[in-house]
Amino acid sequence: MSAQTGVQPYPAPGDEFKDDFGPEWRKALGSLIRVRPAFVGALFLVGLLFIAIAAPIIAPMDPSKVDVRLRLKPPLGLEGARSQNLLGTDALGRDILSRLMYGSRISIIVGLSSVLISGVIGIVLGLLAGYFGGKLDDLIMGFAEIQLAFPFILLAITIMAVLGPGLMNTIVVLGISRWVAYGRIVRGQVLAVREMEYIEAAHALGYPVYRVLFFQILPNITSPLIVIASFAVAGNIISEASLSFLGLGVPPSIVTWGGMLAEGREYLRVSWWMATLPGLAIMATVLSINLIGDWLRDYLDPRVRTDP
Repeated sequence: MSAQTGVQPYPAPGDEFKDDFGPEWRKALGSLIRVRPAFVGALFLVGLLFIAIAAPIIAPMDPSKVDVRLRLKPPLGLEGARSQNLLGTDALGRDILSRLMYGSRISIIVGLSSVLISGVIGIVLGLLAGYFGGKLDDLIMGFAEIQLAFPFILLAITIMAVLGPGLMNTIVVLGISRWVAYGRIVRGQVLAVREMEYIEAAHALGYPVYRVLFFQILPNITSPLIVIASFAVAGNIISEASLSFLGLGVPPSIVTWGGMLAEGREYLRVSWWMATLPGLAIMATVLSINLIGDWLRDYLDPRVRTDP
């Protein structure tokens, strides 16, 4: 408090969050540990991240090595299995365990990168629409309504058919196709807070528009965005697998879980493990992310949250 005026100086952008940053992380970690399903999901994702990073070191074999003499070998424990191939081989004799490890890298990259793209686009457009309103708001929200009129998978297939398959194309398509959820939430939140006292104080102090938007408004509306992003990662992993399954996502030369599903669908009767194992990997990853998303939704909701 100022000794001369007795008035609390207005904090610089970000200063109001510094004191509680460390304790807040400790509270979040304690809450996560107490919620067992979310904690198990977090442990699974940490393990998956480790596998994705260390895949070139820990993978037992080259995921692209073809050996037709070893084709369609079952997982260990079944008749005809090989001890070198714990989860069996595919129709070209490639080791499924190694391919699952390498495929996790693509799922993580696509899921996180596409969420980052859609989040940035949606947040910026939502901030502009909610803050300025008027014709700019009508234009942005009108474009959002047009995009919502198209089913997502149909829109993604159409764009991918034009651009062609590819890792970067898949990330870009998923990113630009899912910004609307962020934009609508941010717009609504900005409309609710732009007339509050701390925003008026920022205007009175002569803060530029970008500083008001990104340092005063955005930090106070991040809770719902974090929850949306957590669920969006799971959705994008499924979408990437769907596009790869249809042959419109990542090229077959790059190992993906969706591509493994597509290859295994023709062998469901004789070699069920080819499609079942990558399907289980997708299911476990998406379930873990959703469990963490449920915890985040409750933890960040002041009406539900109870601190110890």
